[in-house]
Amino acid sequence: MKHNNVIPNGHFKKHWQNYVRTWFNQPARKTRRRVARQKKAVKIFPRPTAGPLRPVVHGQTLKYNMKVRAGRGFSLEELKAAGIPKKLAPTIGISVDHRRRNRSLEGLQTNVQRLKTYKAKLVVFPRRTRKFKAGDSAPEELATATQVQGPYMPIEVEKPSVDIIKVTDEMKSFNAYAKLRVERMNARHVGVRMKKAAEAEKEEKK
Repeated sequence: MKHNNVIPNGHFKKHWQNYVRTWFNQPARKTRRRVARQKKAVKIFPRPTAGPLRPVVHGQTLKYNMKVRAGRGFSLEELKAAGIPKKLAPTIGISVDHRRRNRSLEGLQTNVQRLKTYKAKLVVFPRRTRKFKAGDSAPEELATATQVQGPYMPIEVEKPSVDIIKVTDEMKSFNAYAKLRVERMNARHVGVRMKKAAEAEKEEKK
């Protein structure tokens, strides 16, 4: 034997077959899931298979807050800005979250625009055929409408653009550490300097 290995000392008197986990049902489960998806698509026709429309939200905590993801539902403020009544929204495939608050104007505008785009693409079928109500789509639109399979209006992450610039002599000569120390000192002495300036002003007035 080569190398400083452990001397083989097999323990084969356990009933190892009792502790082996098999996964023979995986192919059949895959088929069953597929059939279930197809049945659900037929059942919820003509609604999209991916479910209701979700808002774009930022992740929580310092670690994930720069990333965007799909949220639970649109806030009442967003629905109001888009001109969609909160009672109507769930009936036309828009998820609503009455707890959510809009902390930023950018987030509000993004989701309002998302709702407006969705509303423009929306085809509303009448509850009863041949009994059209206000808000239902025209018969010509209904004839050409198809069920949306898979994700629709996906959340796209914008990649930050990188600008390539030439390094100048001024940049090379800049000492970042020294600058930081000076600014730190300025921050520390701001109170003392203000006091001195106020005292000097008093003296001048005398």
